[in-house]
Amino acid sequence: MSEMAVPETDGGDGVRMTWNMWPRSKVEASKCVVPIAASISPIRPLPDLLILPYTPLRCKTCSCILNPYSRVDFQAKIWICPLCFQRNHFPPHFSAISETNVPAELFPQYSTIEYSIPTDQTLIPPPVFLFLLDLCIIEEELQFVKSALRRAVGLLPDNALVGFISFGTQVHVHELGFSDLTKVYVFHGAKEISKEKILDQLGLSVGAQRAGGFSKGVVQNGFSHGIVNRFLLPASDCEYTLNSLLDELQTDQWPVQSGNRALRCTGVALSVAAGLLGACMPGTGARIIALVGGPCTEGPGTIVSKDLSEPVRSHKDLDKDAAPHFNKAVKFYDNIAKQLVSQGHVLDLFASALDQVGVAEMKVIVERTGGLVVLAESFGHSVFKDSFKRIFEDGEQSLGLSFNGNLDIICSKDIKIQGIIGPCTSLEKKGPSCADVVIGQGNTTSWKMCGLDKSTCLTVFFDISPSDRSNQQGVANQQLYLQFITNYQSPEGQMRHRVTTITRRWADTSANSEELVEGFDQETAAVVMARLTSLKMEIEEEFDATRWLDRSLIRLCSRFGDYRKDDPTSFTLNPNFSIFPQFMFNLRRSQFVQVFNNSPDETAYFRMLLNRENVTNSVVMIQPSLISYSFNSPPSPALLDVASISADRILLLDAYFSVVIFHGMTIAQWRNMGYQNQPEHQAFAQLLQAPHDDAQMIIRDRFPVPRLVVCDQHGSQARFLLAKLNPSSTYNSPHEVAAGSDVIFTDDASLQVFFEHLQRLAVQS
Repeated sequence: MSEMAVPETDGGDGVRMTWNMWPRSKVEASKCVVPIAASISPIRPLPDLLILPYTPLRCKTCSCILNPYSRVDFQAKIWICPLCFQRNHFPPHFSAISETNVPAELFPQYSTIEYSIPTDQTLIPPPVFLFLLDLCIIEEELQFVKSALRRAVGLLPDNALVGFISFGTQVHVHELGFSDLTKVYVFHGAKEISKEKILDQLGLSVGAQRAGGFSKGVVQNGFSHGIVNRFLLPASDCEYTLNSLLDELQTDQWPVQSGNRALRCTGVALSVAAGLLGACMPGTGARIIALVGGPCTEGPGTIVSKDLSEPVRSHKDLDKDAAPHFNKAVKFYDNIAKQLVSQGHVLDLFASALDQVGVAEMKVIVERTGGLVVLAESFGHSVFKDSFKRIFEDGEQSLGLSFNGNLDIICSKDIKIQGIIGPCTSLEKKGPSCADVVIGQGNTTSWKMCGLDKSTCLTVFFDISPSDRSNQQGVANQQLYLQFITNYQSPEGQMRHRVTTITRRWADTSANSEELVEGFDQETAAVVMARLTSLKMEIEEEFDATRWLDRSLIRLCSRFGDYRKDDPTSFTLNPNFSIFPQFMFNLRRSQFVQVFNNSPDETAYFRMLLNRENVTNSVVMIQPSLISYSFNSPPSPALLDVASISADRILLLDAYFSVVIFHGMTIAQWRNMGYQNQPEHQAFAQLLQAPHDDAQMIIRDRFPVPRLVVCDQHGSQARFLLAKLNPSSTYNSPHEVAAGSDVIFTDDASLQVFFEHLQRLAVQS
């Protein structure tokens, strides 16, 4: 088949790249400054995705799957793999193949295709939801979380298996199998319990299972037999039992002395949950849904002592190595992460508290297993309630939760894979295409994703290491190929293979850099730089993020800008690069780089979402969007600048984690006087309503649900908007401020000053 042109960068296959033309050599690649990386959404819904009901055809050398870029010899019934050039014979059932009778895999428009492997429906295991509830919370919070759980169980598919564990000072595993007699297994929360001990106590060890007539390997009609259904029951069977159990449930009764925190053994509770699922449901789609309302203060995984005089660790403590529990807790949670990954199970974390609960320590489990995370101030807050409901909803609102994913990447031979940033775990499957330098989860060509959904996104980093032979072949071999193969269990339980094959061109960079410039995707580049910076801030000591970003940007502008040496006024940038400096300006000021105003839990939360969302959403996290509403013009995008504030305007800011509706002074006064309720001021009522309608549109399509802030100019909550705006007029600006506008009290440089410095430094000889 003929080679194709470079596709548009909108990522029709769910793939977007920093560079759509690739430099030929390692040296040229390093001169590009922004790494060569792809942001991939492995199971994003595509409008015309074709699903084939048979197993795919693979290359016998590199395991690449037949795709539109394969060359076909119809006479000899042979196809040539575009990645390793191996000649493969078509199997007998492809014997009718001809120029006019081509299988779907070879159609140019099916560069992404899915295979649904036929399986016996009775062998498909049902999804499992094991709820883990923290009882060391106040009565009011417990009522909020109970009503959320009741609603969730009502929304679950009838065949889904449900389990329930509550914890406080001790861990209680509730047996749901006998509704007449409630039976609870209690575990001590103060010390680490081995997996064997957990299974022994629950009667799930091998000896006990034989006695119960159930061996671990037996899968009978959706697991309706044996010991499993003492703890895990189909939702339809246990809804009544579970609701009665929730009615009787009280907050943790263990007395808390004054000056102390409640004793909460989150670590042991997660160990017990992982052990229970490992015994009952190894290798099937299961989720632990942990609802946590405060920090772990007891047993392994402790993040702070029970003594209230010891504050919960801050960023400063972590920098100075003054957080006594941190490293030990991370190591403990890392071991649970390994256990869950080997079992194929997911941890979803819902943390709702005014103080920290240990998201920073537990991040490793959520990220490695591909779990969901939501951070809210209370179980009664819409951020928790609406997000929690979304997990169980069907239809349009469904998140498309899938299980047991495996991602394999196969690439042309001059390309090496450095690793992946995002919700996955390296399977340590080494091969010739593993690079020496590792970024994130590396040293492999295969990754495990225990949980993935419609919006899961991963960032793959590539390295270029051409052999001498490929340099000689240079002219003949202009295209490079990448194939992403994702095996996963769909929400309906079917086994699926999603195969995406993409091609890009090698650019002859030694001659000109124009080809590279044409293929630069500045949005993807900004997101990749943000993810890389966040990773470096976590793993490299003394890493100065602002300085690193500034130096990278100066190098990029020196390399790709047009200017006369030492003349800043002559500096111009190609449109493909023109908004990249602005992204970097906002990234430097964002919550990913500036951590002093956030707790370690919040920073971990922001970074987990940055690493798993698609490019469009991640760009909004870095550089929020602003829309202006006024009487004399329709709603229109406004500059993210303090100059956009005006007394007779309403602004809508989408900063991803929060959505802010900001009323100018005059608008707020009119609203307080009730003009919108008078029939002659219909237009004003509509003006007030419009941003609320648009805000609801944003909130409806997003997970986790963002926080909605409605505020007025000069009000206390106005800070949510002001913190995100470019401070073009500050309290010490030389120029006059327009009437009705605003100033920002900051010593930060404005975008204008930032640009001037950038131009001066980029053109220096």
